[in-house]
Amino acid sequence: MKMSKLIKLLILGVLVFFSSESVVAQSGTLTINQDAKITQLLDLKKSLEKENKLTDGYTIQLYYGNLNRANTVLGSYRNKYASWPASIEYETPNYKVWVGNFSTRIAADRALLEVHRNFPTAFILKPTK
Repeated sequence: MKMSKLIKLLILGVLVFFSSESVVAQSGTLTINQDAKITQLLDLKKSLEKENKLTDGYTIQLYYGNLNRANTVLGSYRNKYASWPASIEYETPNYKVWVGNFSTRIAADRALLEVHRNFPTAFILKPTK
């Protein structure tokens, strides 16, 4: 009998202790001072990720040659597809039209099947930058 009262008293004490913590909880404010360059770097990283410049993966190459034709091919691609980003890359003395940045070869193959209908010379490559 005495033991059960002691256990009840102990449980009651523990409950009161934990409930009083939430009642007496403090609130405050936190001020973070950060360099303005951090925001610029985060914006730069976001834009590079959006253009798929940060990850190594597979890319589909649509064209390799002069700038005028590269711009024509890029415009044609953008009119037909919006699924994957496309860009013109320069490698002396030619320009390349690259599409997407796929993390796996199978994802690149699936995209190539779709793109290949309008760009039969397209092929997959794994660029080394």
